[in-house]
Amino acid sequence: MPIIEAKLKELGLTLPAAPVAGGSYLPHRINGNTLILAGVISVRDGVMTHVGQVGAGVQTVETGIAAAQVCALNVLAAIKGALGDLDRVKEFLYVGGYVNAVAGFAESPQVINGASDLFVKLYGDAGKHARAAIAVAGLPKNATVEIQVNVSFV
Repeated sequence: MPIIEAKLKELGLTLPAAPVAGGSYLPHRINGNTLILAGVISVRDGVMTHVGQVGAGVQTVETGIAAAQVCALNVLAAIKGALGDLDRVKEFLYVGGYVNAVAGFAESPQVINGASDLFVKLYGDAGKHARAAIAVAGLPKNATVEIQVNVSFV
């Protein structure tokens, strides 16, 4: 079993199917040894796992973190779909994280750590990345979190 998939199994996590484009765009582009992924939201098996704004209703920082982890698993599925093997990732370069949140929400970095921490657990120092964590007024399908990722690969 490939190394990263074995680590996922150890963590009790499974990859979903690779996300497909939901509009007039590509799920990824490759430029040299850089894989640029389209944004992914908190969906699994075609069902939204987390919807709504953090800080309103049932969405809390903790549920936002869980939504970010769902997004991270979708990113990993997209990487596997694009490259065929998660072990081909050399390093994570950039994560853009967007949190659907109430006005004035200041905990976006904590929420996006749900994705960042998983990448570091799986890839160690190669999982560390530059990042933005931004609160926004809304996301596609009212998703709680969306992330965009760029990685380099061999």
